[in-house]
Amino acid sequence: MDILELLKRAQKGDREAYAELFGQYEGDLYRAAYIYVGNPDDALDVVQETAYRSYKSIRGLKEPRYFKTWLVKIAIRCAMDVYRKRRNEAAWKPAYEETLLAEEETDVPLAISLQALLELLDVQEKQVVLLRYYYDLTIREVSEVMELPLGTAKTMLYRALAKLKRRAGEEGQDAYR
Repeated sequence: MDILELLKRAQKGDREAYAELFGQYEGDLYRAAYIYVGNPDDALDVVQETAYRSYKSIRGLKEPRYFKTWLVKIAIRCAMDVYRKRRNEAAWKPAYEETLLAEEETDVPLAISLQALLELLDVQEKQVVLLRYYYDLTIREVSEVMELPLGTAKTMLYRALAKLKRRAGEEGQDAYR
C-alpha cells in the first residue's frame, strides 16, 4: 500500500495504517532525536513521544506529501524539550559530538575538526546545518521544521556556512605558517 493511502486511512483513525506509516520513518526519527539528546534511552523516549503526539494530531495534517517533514518537526520539538532539561546538567554534551566521532571515520582529525567547527555556531545555526546536510532536507523543509520564514532559514544557513568557511580558512592558513 502506498504512503498516501496509509496516510488517509491513518487520518480516519486506522491504528494499523498509522503504525505501518510511522514504522517507515522510525529509524530517521531516532537518528534525529539522538543528535539532540545524545542518549539512546532518551532518543527512544523522544521517538515514543513523537509517535504519541503525531498520532493524536494526524487528522490536522493538511499536506500529505510533507508527512516526513511533519514527523521530523514533532521529533525535534520533543528532543528540544529533553535538550532544554539536559543542558543544565554538568556531564551532558551535545550528541552530534559523539555522533561525528562514533561514525566509522578513517580520518579522525577531520571528525574532530568538524566537531570544533560546529561549536562556533549557535543552536539555531547548528540545527539548520544539521537538518540541511546531515538529514538532507531541502531548505524549504528546514524552514518548515524550524518554523521560520524561508528567507530567514536561508539567511541562517548562509551565515552559518560563512562562519564555518571563515574559520576553516583561518585554520588552513595557520597550518601553512
